[in-house]
Amino acid sequence: MTDRRAPRPSTPATRSSARRYRAPRCEVGEVAYLEVVSVTEIGAFLDWGQPRDLLLPFGEQRFRPSVGKRVLVRIYQDQQGRPVASQKLERFVADAAEGLAAGDEVTLVIADQTDLGLKAVVNHRFWGVLYRDDLTRPLRRGQRVTGYVKRVREDGRLDLSLLPPGEARLDVVGEAVLKALRESGGYLPLGDKSDAGEIKARLGVSKNAFKQAIGRLYKRRLITLEPTGIRLAPSGD
Repeated sequence: MTDRRAPRPSTPATRSSARRYRAPRCEVGEVAYLEVVSVTEIGAFLDWGQPRDLLLPFGEQRFRPSVGKRVLVRIYQDQQGRPVASQKLERFVADAAEGLAAGDEVTLVIADQTDLGLKAVVNHRFWGVLYRDDLTRPLRRGQRVTGYVKRVREDGRLDLSLLPPGEARLDVVGEAVLKALRESGGYLPLGDKSDAGEIKARLGVSKNAFKQAIGRLYKRRLITLEPTGIRLAPSGD
């Protein structure tokens, strides 16, 4: 697409030929966490991994960002067909999802922290929630990760998970247990009687998922069960 914007002033922050791009390449229709590289009389310009910086007009800003800060935006085309950014995500991201079902793999962009957990943008189109109990690792604002639809509520809102459903979920947890065992010399002081908080802190999973996973690993003879924990079997090295 030809960018019909007037050329911007040639400053150190805005000369495309003088600056090495650090941002991953983003496209129109995506939600992304982008760095402000300059601020002019018409708005802020963002690094989106393209040859020309992306304009965030003043009218699409929620606050006045400064150079070096990152902002969560939706990239769209204006009436002239030019790519621009907006911080007003509610105009583009719907509360109720369409075309998704429990178990579907989706792309998540982490947005805001809430009392329940983390709010995320699903497939750049819908809002969803990752509850604290379903967080298997720390996540930061703007991070893009693969997730799964845990539940579609009656009102169309999405509950999300970082782990796949069913048997695949247990396989992921099992691999995490084996990795932790190898990193700790082959033994973990965790078992059926361990506190749920201790398991969550060490492995990032619920006690129920942990118990099911070690049961599967034991049946496959990859671990042995001891009174105070679990040990990597010789075949699990």
